[in-house]
Amino acid sequence: MSYHRRKAMQKKALGRGLESLIPSLGQNKSVDDKVIKIPLNKIKPNRFQPRTKFNEQKLKELADSIKNHGLAQPILVVESIVPGEYEIIAGERRYRASKLAGNKDIKAIIKQSVDDKQRFDLALIENLQRENLDPIEEAKAFQRLIEEFSHTHEQIAEIIGKERSVISNTLRLLSLPEEVQILIAEDKISSGHGRMLASIENVAKIKQIVGKILNEKLSVRALEKMVSNFKIGNKKVKEKKQEVELTNLKEEIQRKFGTKASIVGNSKKGKIELYYYSLDDLERIVRELKL
Repeated sequence: MSYHRRKAMQKKALGRGLESLIPSLGQNKSVDDKVIKIPLNKIKPNRFQPRTKFNEQKLKELADSIKNHGLAQPILVVESIVPGEYEIIAGERRYRASKLAGNKDIKAIIKQSVDDKQRFDLALIENLQRENLDPIEEAKAFQRLIEEFSHTHEQIAEIIGKERSVISNTLRLLSLPEEVQILIAEDKISSGHGRMLASIENVAKIKQIVGKILNEKLSVRALEKMVSNFKIGNKKVKEKKQEVELTNLKEEIQRKFGTKASIVGNSKKGKIELYYYSLDDLERIVRELKL
């Protein structure tokens, strides 16, 4: 599949959830979808907003646009448990920018019967569609879908229109030390770097390599080669250590049974062979084994 076709499919899949709820994006307009104006002080942010940071400069730019041209697209809200108040489903950035612009109210569509899971799904879809989430926010959103709403990796992939492997690889970023996650969130190192680093178990080594990435401006390809060499070297060290341990065990067995012994295998499985040179020798070894 070509790159452009894959991107088109992803965009279509990302938009599907919003199109079903926003008339201006979809083809079939529900009779319940009426655009009304709601006072901003009667609206609360989405409790399930996966985005944790809002770029102040971009909010100001959007606020200026709203001042000059008005709000292009209404936000989605649902009635709050407090009578007369509402909670945002999608459009928190537009809500914040409208407040910044000095507006007193905002155009909104009130949705009916939207559960917590749908609120989170739609907030995530909107943010991903507009590329508003950094990789760590995205990973944490996926994690919340798994822990709070029992989503599988396959279900998340279907919701956002990406391959299952993308979900799994994104979630791996959360295994990194917190300071490394911050660097990824701040775009000081890329998520590609992060995914490569997540394959290393040694935290000290991760931090050492991160220093090289920052100081030497290592590309993801260069990092991949470095990590591969590190793993090969680490594997050889482990194999050498196992070889020494098995040799020591063999010598201990030989001392115990007073005969030649051999160990064939590795640290996971194998076999032990004991040699005898006469019937009496065999009976002696058997007696030792019984003991």
